[in-house]
Amino acid sequence: MDEKMDGRDPLAWLRLDEMLRCEPYAPAWLAEPELAIDLCHRDGRIREAALQQAVGCSELLPLVVVRCADWVEQVRERARELLRASLDVETGVALAPLILLFGRRGRGAFAIELLDEVLRRASREQLAPLFTDADRAVRRHAHRLAVEEGLLSPGELARAAARDTDAVVQNLCAEAALAAVAKTGGYDEVLEPLLGARNPRARATGVTALRAAGLTERAEGFLADRSGVVRACARYVVRQGGGDPLALYRARCLAAEPAPGAVIGLAECGGRGDAEVLWGFVGHPAAALRARAVAGLRLLDVVDVRRMLPLLDDPAPGVVREATLALLPSAGLVPDGWLMERLAGGWPKGWPRHVRVGAFRLLDARGGIVRLRAAVTVLDDPDEKVRAWGARVVQRWHLEEGMTPGDPEVGELLGRARHLFSEYVLSRRLWEAGLPG
Repeated sequence: MDEKMDGRDPLAWLRLDEMLRCEPYAPAWLAEPELAIDLCHRDGRIREAALQQAVGCSELLPLVVVRCADWVEQVRERARELLRASLDVETGVALAPLILLFGRRGRGAFAIELLDEVLRRASREQLAPLFTDADRAVRRHAHRLAVEEGLLSPGELARAAARDTDAVVQNLCAEAALAAVAKTGGYDEVLEPLLGARNPRARATGVTALRAAGLTERAEGFLADRSGVVRACARYVVRQGGGDPLALYRARCLAAEPAPGAVIGLAECGGRGDAEVLWGFVGHPAAALRARAVAGLRLLDVVDVRRMLPLLDDPAPGVVREATLALLPSAGLVPDGWLMERLAGGWPKGWPRHVRVGAFRLLDARGGIVRLRAAVTVLDDPDEKVRAWGARVVQRWHLEEGMTPGDPEVGELLGRARHLFSEYVLSRRLWEAGLPG
């Protein structure tokens, strides 16, 4: 490194890297390396002087953005003057990710307000790169401006809601699209993108809009949607149209191959009298139907421990997960010895991971010595995450109310897990359990 540059601030290169290490925001400041270093200097007077020399250096504008939030008022004001004089639509679009990033910090509001002022003069084509930026904060900001300025048509807003992965953008664009067509009645260009969206928020918004569009009969096609919120919206629209969702669900569950969404939908709006229909699906060849049936039984609060127990050995992880959730409130009724057998080593010599995890969750819910016994057992599990889970349970375990102090099994189990404790903590735990340290 240049000796002169090094003498000014040995840590300047490090601070420069910390501030703007991430591409594509970092500028090509190598054209003005000493000036770039001065803009990151610890002495505010040097930073202010560097800003005086940075006029006309577009490569240094990202560092000017950083200095707009400087803690020294003189530096901050000079940087803001320079940014205001330099920022146009083109540079605003290019620097938007960086401005929004530093705008989250203290004193960062000025740059965001200036960015808004500039971007409101931009056309839809100029803003287009921000609509698909990798940073969701950038996409949110760009879409919010586009909605406020009316740059996107209702159809474009609906497609943005269907395409984007961020919930804020989805809601913003979907609501704006529907608000726009509510005045004109042209629902066709909005409904199809929303109803065909992969994300459930957009689909739910589209389904709800079917009522305003006078197409309530189309909502029946979404009663068995894979998303709970979409199914709920579909039931609302069907009822508003005079239909009976429960009767439709019952009819669909009698079909040869009902959709999984129809099975869980029956539980969501049915009663305990529908439980036998759901029990009929727990042995179905399709794992998705089995899982939805078990989830439905849990919703109806008709869990039978004896009938549910075999599902903890199901080959499908989703079924075991739902069966475990259903049995957790009744974990004390599940034989702990039966569950402990399922904590044996991994497949193919022992039980598969999802079965072991389900068994451990139920044993953990039992508390007391059963919880400690299960946690120490899984310390030898072949799966790293299960071992770590067991270790956390052991380290947090304490003698519970109702347990008898001095149980030798507690001492034996803590001894097997002694590598998880310091000598002091282990002796303390043994003392709390009424055992000699």
